[in-house]
Amino acid sequence: MTSDVAEGPAHDCALCPRLADFRARNRAAFSAYFNGPVPSFGGPAPRLLIVGLAPGLHGANRTGRPFTGDYAGDLLYETLLAFGLARGSYGREPGDGLELVGCRIANAVRCVPPQNKPTPDEARACRPFLDAEIKGNPELRAIVALGAIAHDAVLSCTGVKKSQHRFAHGAAHPLPGGVTLFDSYHCSRYNTNTRRLTPEMFRAVFAQAVKS
Repeated sequence: MTSDVAEGPAHDCALCPRLADFRARNRAAFSAYFNGPVPSFGGPAPRLLIVGLAPGLHGANRTGRPFTGDYAGDLLYETLLAFGLARGSYGREPGDGLELVGCRIANAVRCVPPQNKPTPDEARACRPFLDAEIKGNPELRAIVALGAIAHDAVLSCTGVKKSQHRFAHGAAHPLPGGVTLFDSYHCSRYNTNTRRLTPEMFRAVFAQAVKS
């Protein structure tokens, strides 16, 4: 991967016309927001990579840090703190001083999509950045995919057949290079409010991942 791919898309990335148009409209409507492709968060040489779907309009798209400023981040960062994968305190803002320990967070799609639904073409266009994240961290031993789109994106980056590794909450899938992919339902407000995903279910996935 070239260094520009490894560093992530430019703030005015135009790979996806629909997302670029949505970004322009958001910049007009919410001028104080970050309104750009959200970079990964975490230190170098992680053993664990967490892959989400895409930034939320009033969460990461506002703050410029994955899962920061919306409900999904509350559960995610609470869980990371509980497992020693973060230190400090989560304050829903990038200046809260929170640090990740041995892990990083990235999204399958870096720009906020309309209605939180990226198209397959948009996920494909953004895949080189996730691929660089995975291949550029040789210490990686575990990946937690939050939802089926993140799961499929990781498999595409690692050359593993999706037909042999279907998404299922709590499932573990061996990947090349000694890495294991762990599946979780996304920690969205909808999933937690409907009890499709409980905090206990979410923590159980991370309990597996930290042992890898």
